[in-house]
Amino acid sequence: MASVERDETREHRIETEIIVDAEDKEDRAMGWYYYLDDMIDFPFMAKWKKKSRKTSTIEEKPVEVLGMAAEDDCLRDMYVDVAYIGGKEDDIHTAKLSDIEPIDVDEDTQEAIADWLYWLGRGYKF
Repeated sequence: MASVERDETREHRIETEIIVDAEDKEDRAMGWYYYLDDMIDFPFMAKWKKKSRKTSTIEEKPVEVLGMAAEDDCLRDMYVDVAYIGGKEDDIHTAKLSDIEPIDVDEDTQEAIADWLYWLGRGYKF
């Protein structure tokens, strides 16, 4: 059951811009991948909300979101590459886009991430 109320504007954008020509799961995943890659203005600052393995509490870590992860990594979910603030240059991690809370981003970036969260909240699958 969907946890997010239906939004006709988002539904229209998803159908006509993101998954318009998709014939299968991979096409839908790549539609989302390229839409997000085109619309999100990388890099940007964010909080990475991730569950601690030891305590199951949610930790918030400040990160810089560098870009979309490799296409092959995004066939089941959308992932981005992130670097910890103050971390080593080569210390790059992959995070689910849904675990990222953007900080002070432009309208297109906000809308694209909100579209992805809407898709997930509605329970849609590739």
